[in-house]
Amino acid sequence: MIIRSRAPLRLGLAGGGTDVSPYSDQFGGAILNATITKFAYATLIPLDLPQIVIKCHDINEHHIFNNIDEFDLTDSKLALIKCIHNRIKKEFRIKEPMFYQLETYVDAPPGSGLGSSSTLVVAIVAAFSEWLGLPLGDYDIAHLAYSIEREDLGLSGGKQDQYAATFGGFNFMEFYADRVVVNPLRIKQKYIYELEFSLIQYYTGTSRLSSKIIDAQVRNVSENASKSIEAMHSLKDLAYNMKESLLRGRLTDIGNLLNESWFSKKETADEISNPVVDEIYEVALKNGALGGKISGAGGGGYMMFYVKNCYVYHLGNVLHEMGGQVERVNFYDKGVMTWKTDA
Repeated sequence: MIIRSRAPLRLGLAGGGTDVSPYSDQFGGAILNATITKFAYATLIPLDLPQIVIKCHDINEHHIFNNIDEFDLTDSKLALIKCIHNRIKKEFRIKEPMFYQLETYVDAPPGSGLGSSSTLVVAIVAAFSEWLGLPLGDYDIAHLAYSIEREDLGLSGGKQDQYAATFGGFNFMEFYADRVVVNPLRIKQKYIYELEFSLIQYYTGTSRLSSKIIDAQVRNVSENASKSIEAMHSLKDLAYNMKESLLRGRLTDIGNLLNESWFSKKETADEISNPVVDEIYEVALKNGALGGKISGAGGGGYMMFYVKNCYVYHLGNVLHEMGGQVERVNFYDKGVMTWKTDA
């Protein structure tokens, strides 16, 4: 028996950062995001041998562990996968040893800003759930994935990635101290097609350590830095405005709202942007983009631009000449999926 799972990565369209504590706990956060046709994959094969075999094909890591019941997390290599194993055993009181081969792959590199690490956690948790018959609904999978990353491992970050990967599609998410509310959006297909046509993704070729940027945002909110908090309020308001524009098909407004969001985002922490990112953004605006943003926490990874009319082709050529990777956007309307096969 082979268990497979696949979870989609996401584009954050508005409100990014407002899902991070303490802002979300104190003021409530709001984010508009959508999943795309890039995925995190997990294949889990139960073994009769007393081994755990882990193969991470995208980062070329291959390890065999003999007679392991619980992993020692002081060894940071493959800490994310080890922590998932330990938490599953503890959470569901599994006494028997679990021996298996786990193979993973993610369509985007770490630090891309598309939620790759959190999406992989969701895919692996879902694979374990399918194998062991765990009583986990969508909210349960997303919350468990969040808890493993943020609480067990202490990794800085928000909550949107885990919920986007689990639920899939276009969602307006609200974040509070004690709960998360996922509101699926019913958007006309012609609006989605037009949005796909008008968006360009540009991979800068550099990854970034999101935890440092998020730590700076957390510090600014904790220290009651008025400029940063007001910027977060603005990002949240813009998420509501973008939701309204998307539902009503006022797509040109989205470009302008992205532009407003970009300048508000940069006010939340100095590390959000840098001279290279600023130059790319300015070039994009001069060559047909109405607005854009950097994916994830900022600092590098993917950038996204909303481009007017048929300037998408021109801007794509300009960005390609700058040395990065230009991609079109295709949205995906399903969340994490698991299945069994004998193949």
